[in-house]
Amino acid sequence: MTGLRSLLFQIAFLSWSTLVALYALIPLGLGRRAHIVSIGAVWSDGINWLLRAICDIQVRIEGQEHIPAGPAMIAAKHQSLWDTAIVLRLFRAPAIVMKQELLNIPIYGSLCLAQGMIAVDRDGGAKALKQMLKDARAAVADGRKILIFPQGTRTLPGEHVPYQPGVAALYRDLKIPVVPVALNSGFFWPKRGLLRRPGTIVLRFLPAIPAGLDRDTFMKELETRIESANAVLEAETKAALQ
Repeated sequence: MTGLRSLLFQIAFLSWSTLVALYALIPLGLGRRAHIVSIGAVWSDGINWLLRAICDIQVRIEGQEHIPAGPAMIAAKHQSLWDTAIVLRLFRAPAIVMKQELLNIPIYGSLCLAQGMIAVDRDGGAKALKQMLKDARAAVADGRKILIFPQGTRTLPGEHVPYQPGVAALYRDLKIPVVPVALNSGFFWPKRGLLRRPGTIVLRFLPAIPAGLDRDTFMKELETRIESANAVLEAETKAALQ
């Protein structure tokens, strides 16, 4: 039954995403960025509804009291496509740091550009770093939250991947607090495979790291907080799934 539900979800997810993308072409053609942002939030809501209705997967958001009212960077574990979708609902027009190759995806890339996402050429060296910082400063000036996945890629639950230096560069340059995020989405929407097991996706915001730490202290603190919280969350998830 889980396999059948997973297949039905995949069909429904692709159909929903295609419908939303085609509809978004209207405000895209008219240059109405605010409408595209709203459509992104609706897309996220639709995904969560499909997960709940088809796969019996619930969603729980914890620790939102740790999110500063003003400028902040959200540094999250990354295990699933879901992680990118949910922030479109949690934050108004978030500026997501993403790899530049994603802009080549038809329609999706254009929508990302229209929403002011921060595309990074990972082979671009110092020039790419300067552009990333420039785009991030502009987003902060507009009152937007910056979202970054500090490991730079999706990971499996329990998998260790080094934290990349881009998050430290942003922290040093922007001088804003950083909110670490633990999550367990990889148990229910893994980076490989179609199986969607019933359960609860949890996204857990952790206490913010204040601005002003030196680079090494910040990187150690960020990794320790995220990895420790994720280990606890993953243990809770495994126990619940038994």
